Order: sequence, then structure tokens, then C-alpha cells
Amino acid sequence: MSARFGRVALIGIGLINSSIAHVLRREKLAGEIVACARRQETLDTALKLKLCDSVTTDPAVAAQSADLVVLGTPLSAYGEIAKAIGPALKPGAVVTDVGSVKQAVIRDVLPHIPAGAHFVPGHPVAGTEHSGPASGFADLFHDRWCILTPLADTDPTALAAVTALWQAAGMRIVTMDAAHHDLVLAMTSHLPHLIAYTIVGTATDLEDTLKSEVIKFSAGGFRDFTRIAASDPVMWRDVFLNNREAVLEMLQRFSEDLTALQRAIRWGEGQKLEDLFSRTRAIRRSIIEAKQA
Repeated sequence: MSARFGRVALIGIGLINSSIAHVLRREKLAGEIVACARRQETLDTALKLKLCDSVTTDPAVAAQSADLVVLGTPLSAYGEIAKAIGPALKPGAVVTDVGSVKQAVIRDVLPHIPAGAHFVPGHPVAGTEHSGPASGFADLFHDRWCILTPLADTDPTALAAVTALWQAAGMRIVTMDAAHHDLVLAMTSHLPHLIAYTIVGTATDLEDTLKSEVIKFSAGGFRDFTRIAASDPVMWRDVFLNNREAVLEMLQRFSEDLTALQRAIRWGEGQKLEDLFSRTRAIRRSIIEAKQA
């Protein structure tokens, strides 16, 4: 299936969608790219970087005549955007997204997709702590996983087109039930971000002298947490609010494991600690072997 599209509308032009724009340019996959964002400053930057051919603040204008529409805004905006673009979608148009939560996206977007147009929910599992149109780069997706969560009646041709796009970006594709996706990502992405925000938040609540020393003598572990905690706050607010059940389930499991670890430290149970650290070390090695680190 060809990944080439006549007109592509990128709704939101942050890290992911700007990186898609780089891929579209590199692979010559779009005859025309239009970017849509709320702020004119963002759109001016997108034009300056040649990420697109035209810009608009109106999602409906962006979606007109588009063969492919990619939603890349915070999740809380999806519903209103879908409502706006629905009447503008031409027959055969494909709408996809890059959100980190899938059940809520399907709930908010699908009702507004008219007959004849198609919706293929997606999640490229790639990113950095940076945001905005200047943060994107084509190799962001290389050798990473893209999870697609098509519905039972998703048009096969539309699914093939979205699959081909992500393959052109260098991604490995897997399809998954939306509920299962949300549970998996709650563990692998959402909970780690929540922990990072919490640890950095705890550090900021320390006494001024101790806080300054924490910053000054930050070791690798704390630096990694601060990198994760520097991610877009609006995006992550929406992730936690829209995947709350799965996040709370994983948070409860983590809390139970943390209590057990606390008990092992208190009672000097060195073997338990070593066994845990050995198991987690093996997980890290498997992640490296899977080329996901």
C-alpha cells in the first residue's frame, strides 16, 4: 500500500507532528502539507522551518480536501477538533492520531467521523522531553514501535495507508485492542512519568539548602527523572485524566511493591533486595536487546 497522500493536514504541530512533517518531506509522501495550531507564533515557526506549505488556525479549513488528517494536540482538544473537521472531511479521507491513550480518543473522535471517511487510531511510541515545531526530526521514529488500535469495522485500505506511513517513518507496526494498549502504556509510559514528576516535585519541596545541593550534585538517576519530568505538562495532564483507571491500577501495584521494598530495607533482608535488583537488571538488558534504549 502506498503511503503517498495528495494533501496532509497536521492538526497540532508539536514534537510528533513536526517529526511526521520531516518524514513526509524526506520520503516525498505528500503533495501538500497544511499545519494547524492555535497560536500564530507556532505556525510562523512551522512555515519558517518549511514543515508545511500553508497554515491555518481553523481545523476545518485544514481538513478540507485532505487525504490524511493527523491529530497531534493534547487529548483534551480531540473532541472539539473532531467535531469541527467532521463536516469538512471528503469521502475516503483518513483520520489518525498520535495520542498516548486510545479508548478515550475513540470515544471522543469516532462519533464525529462521517460515513465515507475513516478513522484509524494510532500511537507512535517515540518521543523526547522537548515540544514545539522546532523539536521535531525525521529519525525520531526509527526502529520504534507504532501501535495501531483499529476497530472491528475499520476500513482495511485506510488501515493499510496508515501502516504504510509509519513503515516509511522506520517504525515497527503492531495492532492491539485499545483497552489493552491503555493498560500496557499505563505501565511502560504513564506510571514512569508520574513517578518522575513526583520525585522531582519532592525535591522542590526540600529546604532551600538541601534543594540546591540536590540540583548541584544530581547523579545520573535524578538527571533521568528530571528529563522525563520536563515533558509537556498539558499533554501529560490529559494522559492521566483520560487513562485514569489503568494508571490507578498500575499505581496500586507499584505502591504494594514499594511497601514490600520498604519492609525489606527496614528488616535488612539483603537477599530479597538482591533478587529484585537482579530481575530488574535483566529487564533492562532485554530492552537494550530489543533496541528500545
